Amino acid sequence: MSRSAAKQRVRVSVARLRRLIVGLLALATVAAAAACTTGEDRPRIVVTTNILGDITREIVGTEADVTVLMKPGADPHSFGLSAVQAAELERADLVVHNGLGLEENVLRHVDAARESGVAIFAAGEAADPLTFRTPADDGGTTSGMSPDETEGQPDPHFWTDPGRVRKVTGLIADQVIKHVDGVDESAIRAHADRYDEELAVLTAWMEKSFDRIPEDRRALVTNHHVFGYLADRFGFEVIGAVIPSGTTLASPSSSDLRSLTEAMAEAGVRTVFADSSRPTRLAEVLRAESGGRVQVVELHSESLTAQGEGADTYLRMMRANTTAMTDGLTAATNGD
Repeated sequence: MSRSAAKQRVRVSVARLRRLIVGLLALATVAAAAACTTGEDRPRIVVTTNILGDITREIVGTEADVTVLMKPGADPHSFGLSAVQAAELERADLVVHNGLGLEENVLRHVDAARESGVAIFAAGEAADPLTFRTPADDGGTTSGMSPDETEGQPDPHFWTDPGRVRKVTGLIADQVIKHVDGVDESAIRAHADRYDEELAVLTAWMEKSFDRIPEDRRALVTNHHVFGYLADRFGFEVIGAVIPSGTTLASPSSSDLRSLTEAMAEAGVRTVFADSSRPTRLAEVLRAESGGRVQVVELHSESLTAQGEGADTYLRMMRANTTAMTDGLTAATNGD
């Protein structure tokens, strides 16, 4: 091979190498852009329950990616995580969970994330929690019901009181600003302030709606103890629950059902509110126990619905529940 031919071959090889390098750099740029687009480099917040997830998304907006672990319609007391979801907890910048024993099958994963250095915020613990109390503690009529292992324990169902959700909204904003790098503090504050105003409007609307219910008919019976905070905020009396516990994982005895039926008859209660995330079979059993004189009304008390199904945000859930409760209790008053 002549010297000129060899030089020409070297020049061709160098040109090809340059084109290859340029191509690789272009691919790297595209990959980096794709990573940003898909959120790999964006701050990440993981929330356990879908009610808290909706509240957190309202506060965060587009400032960070918010992953919600609990599916619509699931029961917070019994839902579990896949291995992929458990790993997401440990990769998060911030984990928001309810705490107070609500997510019974998820707490060990939250603890593992905490041990790995992830910032954890327990909303229920920060919401001035009430304690579970049986109606007998308030001079009620269900003293014959079996003791509940949650009696005297903190009640995790704080979200039934929108006033406490207003407090938690501000605290979540504080946690996001403190622990999640790259977010715009002014944007987070603006989102939280706007949502706080919406919660104030919700509270006023609920008060006006509940004013339709006569004082002597503001009595609640549910499928398990979930509305203690709502009762405390809006002046209801909790007569009892089909499952005399703060968790849906408990079961009632025949004596529990008999005692509750007697208490309902004494108080003139004809409406039972059953959570949509759990089967209403036990509430139907209670209706059979009372000779069919009890109306069972479905609420969305522990889980949001899928989008478009009437309770897919916290605000819509609370409005739907308020309407159902008001209609159910005023219908009972009118003898329907």
